[in-house]
Amino acid sequence: MPNAPTLATLADDLESGRTTSRSLVEACIARIADPAGEGQRAFIHVDKDAALTTADAMDALRKAKAAPSRYAGIPISIKDLFDIRGQTTRAGSRALDDSDPAEHDAAAVARLRKAGFVVIGRTNMTEFAYSGIGINPHYGTPKGAWNRDEGHVPGGSSSGAAVSVLDGMAHGALGTDTGGSCRIPAAYNGIVGYKPTQRRVPLDGSVPLSFSLDSIGPLARSVSCCAILDAVLAGEPITALKPRPVKGMRLAVPTTIALDDLDAEVSATFERALKSLADHGALIERVEMSEFHDIGPMNAKGGFAASESYAWHRYLITAKGDVYDPRVAVRIMRGEAQSAADYIDLLNERRSLIARVNARIAPYDALVLPTTANTPPKIADLADDKAFTTQNLRALRNCTLINMIDGCAISLPAHRESEVPVGLMLAGAGGSDRRIFELAAGMEAVIRV
Repeated sequence: MPNAPTLATLADDLESGRTTSRSLVEACIARIADPAGEGQRAFIHVDKDAALTTADAMDALRKAKAAPSRYAGIPISIKDLFDIRGQTTRAGSRALDDSDPAEHDAAAVARLRKAGFVVIGRTNMTEFAYSGIGINPHYGTPKGAWNRDEGHVPGGSSSGAAVSVLDGMAHGALGTDTGGSCRIPAAYNGIVGYKPTQRRVPLDGSVPLSFSLDSIGPLARSVSCCAILDAVLAGEPITALKPRPVKGMRLAVPTTIALDDLDAEVSATFERALKSLADHGALIERVEMSEFHDIGPMNAKGGFAASESYAWHRYLITAKGDVYDPRVAVRIMRGEAQSAADYIDLLNERRSLIARVNARIAPYDALVLPTTANTPPKIADLADDKAFTTQNLRALRNCTLINMIDGCAISLPAHRESEVPVGLMLAGAGGSDRRIFELAAGMEAVIRV
C-alpha cells in the first residue's frame, strides 16, 4: 500500500496541525458508508457518534498539549470478538443477539483507548472465529483485495479487520489469531498482520475460541504500524523500531509440510522473495523440521480448538444450534467426542513439541515460510462444503504450525503490484517478538523487489 498513510505519518500530521482527529474519523466513516464499497459487509456496527465525540476530545487534548500519546486521535477498528462497554458482543454470530451489553471494555480495547486511539466500529468476522476463510452467512462476506469484480475471500477469521485497513475505513485493526486469523487476512489483502507470543496480551473480555492458542494482535499497513499497536496491546512502552540489516540474517526455511501443495503463484512469489533476501546477504538454509509431522496427529480429533470451544459453547449450542453457521457448528461439536485423557495427552504432547522445535530453531534468527499455501479463493467456488474444507485447511496449515509451537509471527506482503496477494511469514519462538519485528522491518521493502 505505497500511498497509504502509516501510523507514524498520521501522528506527524496530527502533531503539525495538517489534519485533525475529526477529519480522520469523518473520512473513515465516509468510506464505510460508501454504497459502492465493502463497508456494509466489513462492519457489523459503526460507532459514529461516539467516534466523533472521542475525536473532538483528542483534538482538544492535543491542542492543550495533553494528548495521551503521539497516536491519539487515530481511528481503528475492533473485531466483533471483543467487549466494548455498552455494546453487545456477537462474535459474528446471531446466537448472542440477546446477550447483555458489556459492562467493561476488553483489556485490549481499554489499552488502545488509553493511548487515545478512536474506536470506529466493530468488524465482521467468521462466526466465533472458527475458520481461516472469512465467510459469514449472517452478516455477509466482505470481498478481499484481489479481483473484486469476481469476489475473492478476505481471509479469516479477522476478515472485516483486514478489509477495514485495506480500504481506509480504519488506520489499524484489532484482531485475534488462533491458527492464523490475523496473518491469513493480512496475506490475502496485501497488508501486515501480527500474531504475538500469546502471554503478552491479556485475553480478558474477548470471546474465546481456544484459550490455549488464542492470541490478540494487530493488522495494519506496515511492520512499524503493527509494532506500535502491539506495544500498546502488550502494555509496553512504544519505542522506535530499528530495522535489522538483511545482510547476515540467519533464516531457516522449513521444508517439512510448510512447502507442500503450494499454489503456483505462492511458490513463485515466495522463491522470488527468498532470492531477493539472499541477494541482499541473508543466509538462508532449508531445514527439515520433522517435529511438524507430529502436529497433524495431535489435531486429528479436533485439537485444542474443538475441545476448548466445545467447553465454552456446549450449553449455547444446545439451546441455539439452529442459528449457528453449520460449518462452524460441526467443528465445535468435534470437541464433544474428546475425553479428558485425550486432552491431557494433547497438553503433554504440545509441551514436548515446543521444547523440541525451540531447540531445532535456536541457531537461526527466524523461520521463513509462506503464510498460506493458497491464494484467495473465489467466494462462489466455496459453496460446496468439500471445496470449503479443502481451502480452509490450506489457508490455516502453515499459520497453525506457529500457534502450536507457542511462537510469534508476522505476515508481510511479498507480491508485486498487480499480482495476486501472497504473504511471507517470519516466525520465531515464543518471546522473540522484538527480534521478529526488527527482522521484518529490515526485509519489508526487500522481499517485493
